[in-house]
Formats: sequence, C-alpha cells, structure tokens
Amino acid sequence: MALQMSSRAAAPAVARAAHSCAAGDRCSLLGEQDTFARRHIGPRDEEVPQMLQMINKNYRTLDDLSNAAIPPSIQTKGKRMDVGEGRGEQELLDELLAIARENKTFKSFIGQGYYGTITPQVILRNVLQNPSWYTPYTPYQAEVSQGRLEAMLAYQTVVSDLTGMDISTCSLLDEATAGAEAMRMCQLHVKSKSPAFFVSSGVHRQVTDVIRTRSGPLGIEVIEGDAASFDFGSLRGRLVGALVQYPDTFGTVEDYTDVTKRVHDAGALMVASADLLALTMLREPSTFGADVVIGSSGRFGCPMGFGGPHAGFLATRDELKRVMPGRIIGLSKDVSGKPAYRMALQTREQHIRREKASSNICTAAALMAQVAAFYSMYHGPKGLRAIAQGVHAKACILAEGLKRRGIDIKSGAFFDTIVVELGSESAAKEVHHRARDAQMNLRDLGCSVGVSLDETTTLCDVARLIEVISGQPCTSVEDLVKSVGAADFCDALRRKTPYLQHPTFNRYHSETEMMRYLRRLNVKDVGLDTAMIPLGSCTMKLNAASVMAPMTWPEFANVHPFAPEDQVQGYIKMIKGLENDLCQITGFSGCSLQPNSGAAGEYAGLMTIRSYLRANGQGHRDICLIPISAHGTNPASSALAGLKPVIIACDHNGNIDLEDLKKKAREHKDKLAAIMMTYPSTHGVYEDTFKEAAEVVHSYGGCVYMDGANMNAQVGLIKPVELGADVCHLNLHKTFAIPHGGGGPGIGPICANEKLAPYMPGHSCRDVGMRASGHSGAVSAAPYGSADALPLSWMYARMLGTPGLKKATQAAILNANYMAARLKPYYKILYTGPNGLVAHEFILDLRPFKPAVEAEDVAKRLVDYGFHAPTMSFPVPGTLMVEPTESESLQELDRFCDAMIAIRREIDAVVKGDYDRVDNPLKNAPHTVEELVSDSWMHKYPREVAAFPVRSLRAASGAKYFATCKRVDNQWGDLNLYATFPHADCC
Repeated sequence: MALQMSSRAAAPAVARAAHSCAAGDRCSLLGEQDTFARRHIGPRDEEVPQMLQMINKNYRTLDDLSNAAIPPSIQTKGKRMDVGEGRGEQELLDELLAIARENKTFKSFIGQGYYGTITPQVILRNVLQNPSWYTPYTPYQAEVSQGRLEAMLAYQTVVSDLTGMDISTCSLLDEATAGAEAMRMCQLHVKSKSPAFFVSSGVHRQVTDVIRTRSGPLGIEVIEGDAASFDFGSLRGRLVGALVQYPDTFGTVEDYTDVTKRVHDAGALMVASADLLALTMLREPSTFGADVVIGSSGRFGCPMGFGGPHAGFLATRDELKRVMPGRIIGLSKDVSGKPAYRMALQTREQHIRREKASSNICTAAALMAQVAAFYSMYHGPKGLRAIAQGVHAKACILAEGLKRRGIDIKSGAFFDTIVVELGSESAAKEVHHRARDAQMNLRDLGCSVGVSLDETTTLCDVARLIEVISGQPCTSVEDLVKSVGAADFCDALRRKTPYLQHPTFNRYHSETEMMRYLRRLNVKDVGLDTAMIPLGSCTMKLNAASVMAPMTWPEFANVHPFAPEDQVQGYIKMIKGLENDLCQITGFSGCSLQPNSGAAGEYAGLMTIRSYLRANGQGHRDICLIPISAHGTNPASSALAGLKPVIIACDHNGNIDLEDLKKKAREHKDKLAAIMMTYPSTHGVYEDTFKEAAEVVHSYGGCVYMDGANMNAQVGLIKPVELGADVCHLNLHKTFAIPHGGGGPGIGPICANEKLAPYMPGHSCRDVGMRASGHSGAVSAAPYGSADALPLSWMYARMLGTPGLKKATQAAILNANYMAARLKPYYKILYTGPNGLVAHEFILDLRPFKPAVEAEDVAKRLVDYGFHAPTMSFPVPGTLMVEPTESESLQELDRFCDAMIAIRREIDAVVKGDYDRVDNPLKNAPHTVEELVSDSWMHKYPREVAAFPVRSLRAASGAKYFATCKRVDNQWGDLNLYATFPHADCC
C-alpha cells in the first residue's frame, strides 16, 4: 500500500502518442512557451542592453560583460560542458515521472530508523508546496522571520517534551550525524587525552558507521559491545560517552537505568538515540539519566524519500548547552518589551570561534523540522499517542499471530519492531521471496527477518505479513485483535509524565484551524514570494514550482533507503544522471551526493583528501591553509577533519596574499595537506591568482579544495578542475535551486578528479560506486543523503540546459554589476575585480557613516521598505553584502536600489542633524502596524515616513510587508534563554 502523499491531481502525461515532431526538432509540449530559462532568469532580453549601458557603455552583450569580469586565465578553455540544450518544463516533468515509475514502491517493513508516515494534506499543501514556507532563508534577521522561528521553537518544544530534556536544537541533518555530534559534545565536555566512545551493538548500523568516520580525525576510539554486560569502569579516565538505541535496532525496549549509572560512574556521559513516536508511550530518556538524546523526526510527517531529508534532533541538559552543535531558537523580547523569537547562542558561531567552534553545522533541515512540528500540533498529544498505540498494537497482533503458527519471536519487550527466528538462511530466503511476491520488503538479518510496522500499516498488512512469514493462511486478524486487546508496556517502561501541554499543541486539530494558523505564521515572514532576498554568499534564487513538484511524488517519497537494488532503478538512473551533470559542469570525473549540507560537503572533501594522502603514505600531512576571508565553516570543517588551520592573509583588495601563501606553504611543506579556497572570493571578486596559488600548494605535495558556495558565478564560464582544484563541494540549496526552507534542507555533494574520486564517501548499506578500500567512510545516514531533494537539481540543470546554465550565470553577474553601478554614487563598493567589476555579489561599506548610523540600522530600515536585509557584517564588519541572483527582474533590482538610495538620504539627514541621532527612522526601524496605528506617536518624524518611505510602497499599500515585532534584543535573549514555549501567551 503506497504512502498517503500527494495524489498529483494533474499528473503529467507520460506518453503523448499523438504528439510527433520532425527529426532533429526538440519535442516540447508548448513549444517556445514551455521553456524554463525565460521563466527563471529575471532580466528580459530587451532589458539587457540598457543594464549593460549602466555598467559600461562599451559592453554590448552578456559575453562582453563576463569576459571583462573574469580574468582570461580563469575562463574555461577546455571541453564545453554538455547537459543538453534545455527542455520544456512539462516535457521534463513527463520524463522524470517515467523515471520515477521505474522505482517499485513496495510496502516497507525494513525499519532501521526509516518508517512510513502520512503527511496530512493540510501540511503538504500549505507548507511543503507553499513558497511562503520553502523560500525563506535562515532567520538571521529575526524581525522578518517570526513565523518560522515560532515553528522551529515548537519543534524544540516537541523534542524537549518527548525526551524529557531541558533544551534542544532546532534541527540537525539526520540521526547518524546527530550521533556523531553527540560524541563530539561528550569529548568537549568530559575531556580526555585518549578519549574512547562506546557504541552499543543495538545501535542502527548507519549511525555507527558515521560515528566511526567522524571519530578518527578527532582521535576518539570507538568501542562496540553489549551495553548490558560491558565493563565501563575499565575505561575510567578514557571514556567520554556511551550511546544506546531506544528502542534498539532489533526492536527491543530496555530500561537503561543501570547502564547509565555505570557510564556515569566511569565519568562519562550517556547518549540515547530515541524514537519520538515511541516516547509517547515509553519512559522518556531523562528518567533513566540520559545526558544527551538524539534521533530523527522523520516519522512525524516526513516521508522516507530514499533517505531524506529528515530533521535530526539533539536534546540535552541545560548545563551542556554551550557545547551543543547547530542552532537554537530562543524567546527574547523586542525594544518595546513584546515577546519575540530569535536565534540564540549558536548564531553563526563558526564566524566567531572558527576552528574552535563546537561543530561546523550551518544549513540543517529546518523545513522538515517545521513539518514535524506542525504534524505534532495537528495530531496533538492524544493523537500522537493514539498513532503510537495503533502501531504498537499491530506489532503485538503480528507477534501473536506468528506465535500461534509456531514461529519463534526473538524480541522481548518491543514497540514496533520484532525479529522472527527462522532457523536457517535458506528458510529466511524463502520468506523474503514470498514477501517480494507480495510486494513487501522485510529486513534481512541472516537466519532471521526483522519486521518494523509504522503509521501506514493496516490490519490487512498484518494479515499478509502473517501469511508471508509463516507460509500459512490468515484470512482474518479479528480474533487476534480481541485477544491482544489494548497493548501497552510494563510499569518499568511505561511513560507516566504528560507532554505537549502548551495550548499550541492542543488548539489546531481541525483543518480549518490548522490552515489559518499556518497562514498567520507565514505572513509574518519575508520569503521570495514577498520580495528579493539579497543575501550575499547565500544565493536566494527562486525554487521554481516545476522544480519542487517531484519531491512529493509517491514514487520518490515512499522509497526506503535500504530497499533492494532492483526496486530503486528510477532513483539510481536519476542520481547517475545528476552526478554526470555535475561532473560536466565542474570538469571533474567523480561525484558523491551523500553529504547533506554544504558544511558536510566541506568535511567530506577534506576527508577525501586525507584518505588519499593516507593511501599514498602521506598520512602525516595535517596542515590546511585557509584565507582569512573564508566562510567560518571552512576552519571548523578542517578542525573536524583532523587538520590544523593556518590562516592566509588577504591584501587591501580582498585577494589572497600570494606572498603570505608562499611563505606559509614553504614553512609547512612537509606537513601541508590542503588549501581551502572559495571562488569567486568571499569578497565577491574574480581573483586571477587561484591557479598560481594551486600550483604552489601542489608543488609541496598538498591538495586543493575549492569551496563551491559561489559556484553560481562559475557555471558555464569556469571549470574548477581547470583552475587546479582537486575536489570541490557544491551547494545544491544555492546554485541548483533546492529550497532553503528557513535553514534547510541542504545538500552539499562533492566532485573530485581521478586521483581523489576513489576516496570519496562510501556506505556499508549500499554500493555507491567504485570506492577504494581506504575510502573516507559514510558522512550521512543514507547512501545518497537527502535523496528525495535530488530530483529538484536534476530538473533545474536539465530544464536550463547548457545554454541556459551559462546565461543564468551571466545574468547573476549582470544583476550584481547593474546594482553596484546604480549604488556606487551613494555607497562605497568595498572590493572590485578586473575592470572595476564585481562577480555575482558585492559589498557596500557603511563604516564611513559610524557612529551616527550602523550597518544594523540600514538592515532593519530595509524591512520598512519591504525587503529582507543583505548579509550583515560578513565578511567585513560594518558592511552589507548584496547578491541579487539571476532570478530577480530589473523591476525588483530597481526597487531595491531605490530603497537603498532613499536610505542614503535618511543617513545624510541623521549625519547633518536634520534627524535626531537617537530618535530617527533608522534607529527605530522596523516599524510595526501596532506602533503605527497607536494613539500615541512620540517620534520626531511623521508616521508616513516610518510606514511608506517611498511612493511605490504607498501605491501598493495593500501588499506592503510590515514586521510583526520591533528590533529584537539579542543580549536579553542570551542572558534569559527560553528554548521551548515557556508560557501559554508566548504565541
């Protein structure tokens, strides 16, 4: 029975027998109208000449501009990339659906951390298929993010309540990487010169694999064993933590009170990987003394999707919050004293602590965390428990039905999973054959089979499972239902404390109320459906509706990541096609799609380098050169990969200081492992020294890692392999149009040359291609990471095709340079490259206006003009970094420029004294409707100036965005951290 996802009411027709075309013609349902490039790329062809004239009167074509901006030595000279000529939207949707239907969506009972779920249609349509939810960026600007911040605080509340812990992150990448992050927490907190970490043999295999990958560079010894009998005291002084699964991978539910005591007596922390749905019935891990609880919220409305995306979680005790990874949402207040949400503690902590950061987590899985939160609200505490009781009851009925037929059940206490002992591998194979004939997948455990039930399991499924496993008929399970009754647990395992008591989880159980609540939240935020999001370095291009559509198709959504190879041929075909496209674009020979974030891609690339060096007798090399301008995740990733960052200076133009690079490369020549370079530079400039820098590093035996965060300024014009890079990562959630969704999902695949490709991540649960025996190990739970989001990039690349991808890059360069040219008379453009041009982004220097006006004042004032602010104070404090992307129209570019020019006039008024230095529209921004309609207006400027600073806003007042809170007090929020809903009226 297929997972109950979207019915695809207007599914594309796969076969169009009546449609024919002449030989050599491109078949397209609507001809020239059905083209993606003309819908996605903002500037119209007839507008390009006037934009070029604004930049430089000598530029006649987009080629003129890109040739002038990119140094000739950098431009690609090799074989032209080939991803096709571009396809119509409907035509490509038809083709992808045909590929998707090559997957066999058998009913999965494999479990192992992945379960079927039902995404409520009100959430599917109003969140996953709604640009108000999937297009907003990470909420660095809290005032325009109150809706999704509330949703993520709700997620934290769900996790904290169900686990019984004090504080939770607002999402991690998946269960396995959350386990690795917990291990790192234990290491940071306990501290040992020769640390060891215990992993129970009952932990899911993929979790253990990722922990092993991550442990090596950190110098942690991983020890596996039976937690019940292991002598933790023998590791006193070395043991930093222990991990158990609850329930374990074989379904067994154990009371870990004694294990926890022995772990604590050894001076270590206890980590539990828990099932959130089971915790509605089972004792919460806090009651047996767990210090950290991790897991996945996938079964809360997020389909399996061949491995993800799913929101991982990590919850802990309050005293450990300073070593937590990732982001935490907290409740603070705005300057008027009104409650307001914001990111707390870990906000971009890598840019502050760099290699000393507790983790490299940046993008996580925020959109899926929001789905899980809304799923919890829609069902409420009673509904969640009812779902759990139904799953458990069906598992009990299955076990009883098999026992009555003489089948041995190995499991003791269990929640949703049983292990059936069959005596021999041949007997087990017979069961698997019968299961496949019945279009079911069971877990292969040698002489046993594992069966995991979930929300989608019906009584009919249970009857068929009894027949398949026993080989005996089962016409009805009604008698079993009566005999099993209301399944529950013994007193020692039963949950006794309430959860999700806050009104938010007890108010929205009807579709009407849920729909209205979701609407109330999304109008509080700025997404791409509201206005441009000009975040430099973050590439907030539109995630087109045709690109997003395949993510919810059942043929992709309902596939277990460990399903048999012959059932996932559609996925494999799509994945191999995307890998080939990315290799064509970068010039590399190999690709791994496993890393499920950009920072995970950085880590995977560096681990690939380390594995290659070890295999070639150079394992002692551990120095990584990193320019001071690099993204903060670069030094954090290098430290987690066991490399020692050495910082390279930049010159006054923001370029890598070649002399400093040569000096430090020579100084560390015997231990030099790699250099990490971003291209174009983080300063938004096409440097002409990349090749020379790469040659220096290669001459001393090191490898070159290219940070591909800015790949959208390269595609079709530059190939990283020709620059001298050995490996690079690509942010599919940036360049290739996977949604940010308020902070994820993200995907950060790596591409590598022939010498490094065999050492890219492998996986023990599935063959992911030719890998050397010394490959770098798994870096995420699933073999292909967040595979359900990969069709989005497959669609994006192939709809644009070779010419469209190149034009998109040139349009991004055009838009950035047009805006820079318009704003240059009003603000200093901090860095420029060849011919005074920028790449795809540029930095506005606001430091000359200090102390009268700060960069933050301009960022908040932009909200009154209806815009999300650019990236603030990165990579240079006191600046704004602007990136328009290729998908913004000339009208929107001008609207933003008009706003910035108007703000410059306001700055001048403050500097000249026409506005009060404290009470002015900039310092008081943003202005809320509540403030504007108040009977009391105490400011020294008119309400109209606050609300409608330019005429265009007044003309379109019905659509103007208003922030729902004033400037948020970040310091108060850190000093008074509330990371769950603390009281009934907070929302």
